[in-house]
Amino acid sequence: MPRYEYRCRPCGDTFELSRPMAESSAPASCPAGHEDTVKLLSTVAVGGASAKSAPAAPSGGGGCCGGGCCG
Repeated sequence: MPRYEYRCRPCGDTFELSRPMAESSAPASCPAGHEDTVKLLSTVAVGGASAKSAPAAPSGGGGCCGGGCCG
């Protein structure tokens, strides 16, 4: 079951909830009982042993003008 991260506006606490994806946008109360919370955008770490040995993706550019194809 996915975990979603929330921040409580009144007390500033950050907390996580496990809930089905169908309930991902449902309101969440903080552990202190406050109702005014915001769902945070979480990052996902995907990796393992093979991810460490993979070459790094090239950086610098991206997009047409960053790649030098604009006249």
